[in-house]
Amino acid sequence: MKLQRIRIKRFKVFKNTEIQNLPNLCVFLGANGSGKSSLFDIFGFLSDAVKYDVSTALGRRGGFTEIISREQTGDIEFEIGFRNLAADVTYALSIALDDNHPLIRKEMLLSGEYELLNFRNGRGTAISDEEECEVGKLGKTEEQILDAPDIPALKGLGQFRRFRTAASLRKLLENWHISDFDIHEARMTSARVEKHLTLEGDNLAYFAHHIYQSHRETFNEILGKMRKRIPGFSHAEPVEIVDGRVILQFRDGRFNTPFTARHVSDGTLKLFAYLLLLHDPKPHPLLCIEEPENYLHPDLLPELAEEFREHADRDGQVFVSTHSPEFVNALKPEELFWLTKEEGFTSVSHAKDDPVIKSLYKAGDPLGYLWSQRYMKGGGPR
Repeated sequence: MKLQRIRIKRFKVFKNTEIQNLPNLCVFLGANGSGKSSLFDIFGFLSDAVKYDVSTALGRRGGFTEIISREQTGDIEFEIGFRNLAADVTYALSIALDDNHPLIRKEMLLSGEYELLNFRNGRGTAISDEEECEVGKLGKTEEQILDAPDIPALKGLGQFRRFRTAASLRKLLENWHISDFDIHEARMTSARVEKHLTLEGDNLAYFAHHIYQSHRETFNEILGKMRKRIPGFSHAEPVEIVDGRVILQFRDGRFNTPFTARHVSDGTLKLFAYLLLLHDPKPHPLLCIEEPENYLHPDLLPELAEEFREHADRDGQVFVSTHSPEFVNALKPEELFWLTKEEGFTSVSHAKDDPVIKSLYKAGDPLGYLWSQRYMKGGGPR
């Protein structure tokens, strides 16, 4: 399943915004406050809605009135277009406030001309026999009533295999991952043993231990990449200590005595964490990474961009937010979008659609340089 387009209406800084032609690697460039985190929170909101309900998703963000775009009335609307096997599919969700109670006014899942889901105010219909639709026949339609009007049909029906497309989309939203890596959390020896790296990276040692124990070839590949990119780096190994905790030990090529993650450089630790995340044995279908340039030397950013690209082509889409010209210099026009905020609302532009940007890039000017020289609206200072 691959996301192809997103349309957002009245969600935070996005009054009415559509982003089309999303590639495997999507990088969103913008100044602080331009809406990059709000863009990623669209997936966080939908994920919370599917895991719990719309009321919970709103409550975690301060409620409906805090989420709806400033001075706007009406519904908060999302429309996501994606490719599932051979079909183009659209999921639409409209959220309203009725007598101070959130509800889903409209929820639809479309595949071609067929309405796989069509729910309004907690009741509707769903097609369960999708194979019939694929050969041009109308599949079996079931009527359903949800327990409450703030529960997405996708949450309930997506648990059943017979609603195949709904199940695929539910899995995508529930398993998306946003990496907001915290270098201080990663240095700690938290006992969180999840088999994925957490959002802040506070289970780094345990996740590294999992890959070291169960996927040694992958772990050795990561070490090989670290040796190529970090001068003096020779080895890293997760070690279980007496009290059952796991710590990371690193080794510099000049010395035999290992040292713990508390004493390794910020950049080395962050690159190690990113490589572990990108080589997760069970990769996330959508991986979002916020400002990867923090703590990293600018010379490492082009290589990190290539790592993101390889993961996106191999395992699942990668969305990255940044304001680093050095990172953007490693991109292609089709991979780069930039955000511009004017009069309180954000618009999104695609570098590949700008004839001046395309011409200058083709002539040899890197995209990060063009951003810093203000060839992209809202770009950095000259």
